[in-house]
Amino acid sequence: MADGIVMRVHRVRSEIVLAACDEELLGQQLPVGNAGRTVAITSQFYGERRVSEEEFVLAARRATIVNLLGARVLAAAEREGLVSPGGAGTLGGIPHAEIFTVGG
Repeated sequence: MADGIVMRVHRVRSEIVLAACDEELLGQQLPVGNAGRTVAITSQFYGERRVSEEEFVLAARRATIVNLLGARVLAAAEREGLVSPGGAGTLGGIPHAEIFTVGG
């Protein structure tokens, strides 16, 4: 897979949580806030299975909660209309977004 996206699907009660990130972020510690805290980007959460952009998009459309980290994965989500352009924030300087579906 040339897309460089890794992902993992978690099932938490009635939720389907998709965590996806740019592959090279795995193992990094990203700074959070000003108190010297960091968050670890782990394969336990984001997975380590490389997927195509198409597989990522299909999984994101099925999930009830989506956690995205990285420029590539956010660009794919924007292209597919999952995240509005400019709708992402950052985590430790890395593009980050969360998507929640609201049942009707």
